[in-house]
Amino acid sequence: MKKEKGSVSIDAQNIMPVIKRWLYSDKDIFLREAVSNACDAITKFRMLHPDSEEAMSVTVTVDKEKKEIRIADTGIGMTADEVRKYINQVAFSGAAEFMKQFENEKPEEKGDIIGHFGLGFYSVFMVSDKVEIQTLSSEGEADPVHWVSEDGMSFELSGGKRKAHGTDIILHITDEEKEFLDVWKVREVLNRYCGYMAYPVMLEDANAKPVEKDVPVGDEKNEDGTPKTEKVIEVPKPQQINETAPLWLKKPSDCTDEEYKEFYHKVFMDFDDPLFWIHLNVDYPFNLKGILYFPKLKNDFGTHEGQIKLFAGQVFVADNIKEVIPEFLMLLKGVIDCPDLPLNVSRSFLQNDGYVKKISAHITKKVADKLNSLMNTERETYEGYWDDIAPFVKYGCIKDSKFFDMVKDSILMKKTDGKYSTIAEYKAANFDKTDKKVYYTNDEKRQAASVKLYTDRGIEVAVMSTLIDGNFMSFMEYQGKEEDRVTFARVDADIDGLKEESEEGKDLDADKLQTLFRGALGKDSLEVKLESLGDADMTAMVTEDEQMRRYKEMSRLYGQNFPIPDSFTLVLNRRNATVQALAQRDPEDETTKMLCCQVYDLARMAAQPLEAEEITTFLDRSRKLLAMLVK
Repeated sequence: MKKEKGSVSIDAQNIMPVIKRWLYSDKDIFLREAVSNACDAITKFRMLHPDSEEAMSVTVTVDKEKKEIRIADTGIGMTADEVRKYINQVAFSGAAEFMKQFENEKPEEKGDIIGHFGLGFYSVFMVSDKVEIQTLSSEGEADPVHWVSEDGMSFELSGGKRKAHGTDIILHITDEEKEFLDVWKVREVLNRYCGYMAYPVMLEDANAKPVEKDVPVGDEKNEDGTPKTEKVIEVPKPQQINETAPLWLKKPSDCTDEEYKEFYHKVFMDFDDPLFWIHLNVDYPFNLKGILYFPKLKNDFGTHEGQIKLFAGQVFVADNIKEVIPEFLMLLKGVIDCPDLPLNVSRSFLQNDGYVKKISAHITKKVADKLNSLMNTERETYEGYWDDIAPFVKYGCIKDSKFFDMVKDSILMKKTDGKYSTIAEYKAANFDKTDKKVYYTNDEKRQAASVKLYTDRGIEVAVMSTLIDGNFMSFMEYQGKEEDRVTFARVDADIDGLKEESEEGKDLDADKLQTLFRGALGKDSLEVKLESLGDADMTAMVTEDEQMRRYKEMSRLYGQNFPIPDSFTLVLNRRNATVQALAQRDPEDETTKMLCCQVYDLARMAAQPLEAEEITTFLDRSRKLLAMLVK
């Protein structure tokens, strides 16, 4: 054909320099765009030639010596007219439209564009100072075509050299982008973006040296009986980078547990097995495929980072796009493939897109359905998972009210006896004794004495010891109708469930004991109560208002160091012999004061640790009291 020269577009001089600067930190997407285009060309060939048995593939060849990267496909190819249309007009106008759409984006916000899809062919000019196309159409008796451009703005079109249908894109890499001439770098980029594309993606090192190997010569043996070998020169072959049929595209019924686990280990480099998984397989009203895994979270919830990989038609887009995947699901690990997702858009657009909202809602529902199914049909198995998934479920309830409504009957509480119950089950077993309160401990060892007071009276105590439990309890206290709501109280928050009618110590003077302890402790504002507790051996308890304690804990958690005064109440057990004896002692006696301090510190230690100076004082006082006892 006659050689032809021309300009791509009157706007090219403005567009191409901007493309290079604007996507500076995302240059590696040129490989994704080029390989995606190659796969599209193969798909078109398959559609036009459904009976063809030709092997279809994309080969990426790195030639460091020539400073070239070649992306070759066996697809439909192009005629000269198609090159003029699709490269000089359509592809460039697509790039121009992409830039126009986001021309008002600030440089620091350019990462807001999801995946930077849509730039297409012209992304290769980010790393190239010259680009060539060798192509031959599979249709009719077309001639091969050669297209070349050194700047993306002007081109030259002439006869080509390609013998078989398909297209070669040859990139002459600039000195500034020579890292892409390292095979390991190209392999890394292909693995990330193209690891699951629909056709084989091969990687070839044009500069790889032949390797000499010893290979067996049939069944022949040497004199010493060892296998006889001969030297063979082996030329390295292109290596396939991708899996063309990823697990998430298969029917769930065709997948084994071992395949799910193997895929999880490979993709997420997590050598622990996942607890369980959800296989998403939707064709209507939208196309959605994927697998969500539930990893073990346990108490490291605050530092745990999940990973949800978003794909579009088997092409990787990005990790953890919260505009598509509900935020609380980011604690999970998985892959989501949605071919129809609008990707060359900003995150703010996705937030308000009705299609995306439907996808997000469907994923949430499938997760809730899985949890409910396990709870209803495999309760024992579900309870075995609960300690690991509880932080995720609770976080999801707080973040998404619809999710809470779907799973509220599947929320469990672990109790100090190691068993599990729902809120409804706890109510049925305990509310006649607890005045509609759920009693809990967040430290079974330190609060063991207080826990025992409740369990001895037949009141079950829940364990709420993860970082999210404080927020979750506050959330739960406002759910449902007011008359059906529950209140959570730590075992040392009050004594409502511990009181017992008794005549013992009924004549003790509460005001006198309050004056005694205030004076001995030097705490003029300390509230002291005299009550009849169920366990006569319990001398005293220190209680703290539940809401005030939660507020202090949250303040510490968020690094707010302003002082918050303690709001302790000392509850003396009038049934206890020590309390009865103290009521009869001289309030000015030093031993009496020491005993009062000892009672107070012991009560506090049953609920929480003392400060360092307080521990020193407590130990010194204990030694003195012991010395007095043995005299």
